[in-house]
Amino acid sequence: MSLDFEQKGESIKWFIIVVPLIIGLLLLCFLLDLMLGSVNIPPDALLTIVTGGSVKATWMNIFWDWRMPKAITAVFAGGALALSGLLMQTFFRNPLADPYILGISSGASLGVALVMMSAGFCGVGAIFASVGLLGDMSISVAATLGAFVVLLLILLISSKIQSNITILILGIMVSYFSGAIVTILLQFADQSSMHSYSLWTFGSFSGVTWSQIPIFVLIVLIGYIISICSVKSLNALLLGEQYAQSMGMNYTRIKTVIIVTTALLAGGVTAFCGPVGFLGIAIPHLCRAIFVTADHRCLVPGCILVGGIIALCTDIISHVPGTDIVLPINAITALFGAPVVIWVIVRGTRFGRGVTT
Repeated sequence: MSLDFEQKGESIKWFIIVVPLIIGLLLLCFLLDLMLGSVNIPPDALLTIVTGGSVKATWMNIFWDWRMPKAITAVFAGGALALSGLLMQTFFRNPLADPYILGISSGASLGVALVMMSAGFCGVGAIFASVGLLGDMSISVAATLGAFVVLLLILLISSKIQSNITILILGIMVSYFSGAIVTILLQFADQSSMHSYSLWTFGSFSGVTWSQIPIFVLIVLIGYIISICSVKSLNALLLGEQYAQSMGMNYTRIKTVIIVTTALLAGGVTAFCGPVGFLGIAIPHLCRAIFVTADHRCLVPGCILVGGIIALCTDIISHVPGTDIVLPINAITALFGAPVVIWVIVRGTRFGRGVTT
């Protein structure tokens, strides 16, 4: 596939023009997420809080204890899911690939299910409690361990297999296997455990505390840095495995880096926020439409920014402003993501347009 250098230059120029607008929109959505909710905080009160002034104690508590960590979580979770979705769509050269296609989320879900629902089945929950893991970080630790086990399995098998299709099928089978175990655990769980697990599967940006945010942000930032450093390899992969190898790239190393980075991003979000769906599959396509390119030098930072915007918007909508109603975040992301996926299927997606290595 020939490289369109003229289109490459136009894409970069357009990216430079659009990015300041996107950053401004991101800041606006961040402020709106801080202001809107069951209790609306006026803009002047918000400014007073940020500058260290004195306002109602209720507003202070809501702002610092609830909305600020929630907004920070939404920004990083949205960017992480969008970027991991981009990595998977590039790796498999499939426009319908999402961050959870390797079974990472299923492994995390299984880890959470084992902690939440296994006390009445095999005593695992009691074991975790006895070592103090059922505190502030219990669910995140369980999800991380589950995702890590699946990651090791994928890496072990992918080191012996060259076919991406085989890796894709492996991820699907891991998802089915994990889902089967979760279904069995549900049959032995009590009502309270089943309810807690169901709430976790809805996804939420509200459960991350200040003590957890540094760990979550660090995990996501590592994924960001690796992705940015891998832009040249990602562009080469769009033109095919053989082309990437002809450029002198070690395909096995590239494959391992992409799988590990996706696990960091998608697994980290699942561990702290639950399995938030649709953002990873829809936002990369939205970015391709906005920036009119498939060049990862534009798409990687674009997905980080646009992902944060969409996540903030879905969070604002889910906490229906002015009411006490809180909708499941996955319901809102599905309302956004499903039309995008339908549009992709109907319109078709041309990978590799405007790509350069």
